[in-house]
Amino acid sequence: MGTIDTTASPATTGMRHRWLAAILIAVGLLGHLLSAHYIGGGRIAYTHHILGFVLILVVTGLVIVGVGWLAWRGRHHITLVTIGAVQALLGVAVYVLTVRTH
Repeated sequence: MGTIDTTASPATTGMRHRWLAAILIAVGLLGHLLSAHYIGGGRIAYTHHILGFVLILVVTGLVIVGVGWLAWRGRHHITLVTIGAVQALLGVAVYVLTVRTH
C-alpha cells in the first residue's frame, strides 16, 4: 500500500499565500468603505476613504517591499501576506476609530 504525500507543492503554497494576501487587502478596503458608510456615505466620504486606502497601500507597500528585498529575497509570498496584514489592520483601525469618534 502506498503512502499519501501530504506536503504541498511550492506552487500550491504560493497560490494560497496570494489568496490570503488578497483577502486581507479586501478586509482593509472593507474597513475603509464601512467607515465611509458610517459617517454618512456621501460621494466625498467614499472618495476620501478609497483614496486614503490607495495611499496607505502604496506607501506601506513600498516600505514592505523594500524591507522584503533586504530581509527575505526570493520569498515574494511573505511580502504579499505582510502587505495584506498591514492593510487589514489599518482598515479595521480606521473603522474602529471612526465608530469611536462619531
